Amino acid sequence: MFLDTDFLKNDEISLVLERTAEGIVEKGWVPAYYFSVFNNKGAKIGACDLRIGHNENTYFGGNIGYEIYKDYRGSHYAAKACLLLFELAKLHGLNYLIISCNPDNVASRKTCEYAGGELLEIAQLPPDNEMRKLGETEKCIFRFVL
Repeated sequence: MFLDTDFLKNDEISLVLERTAEGIVEKGWVPAYYFSVFNNKGAKIGACDLRIGHNENTYFGGNIGYEIYKDYRGSHYAAKACLLLFELAKLHGLNYLIISCNPDNVASRKTCEYAGGELLEIAQLPPDNEMRKLGETEKCIFRFVL
């Protein structure tokens, strides 16, 4: 099920696979890849993940998650990591992905826009959603056609 990921790099960053996780249908979890993001000087600058499949959890939580460490922000590394992950998603037969973020997270919204996402809606989280249980109430839902 999981594919080779050695090709996930460009002239600025590389994604190094840290682990994979099988899906757990009962929990609504889909299979996932977890990566560290390195710059071309070999410094670890963040992390990202790709969740393979579509369901309610990936609609509200997204197929991709990312974090770029504070000292490395401002160079579109998160969006560039997403573009690399899009290639892996295509190999899994996905023709679109969802990335979600909090409405007040301006940097993440800009990342989604830079990577070519279309804002579908600002959605209210369902009452039984795990993120709502942690105090979040809504998410910007961006769709990316692959």
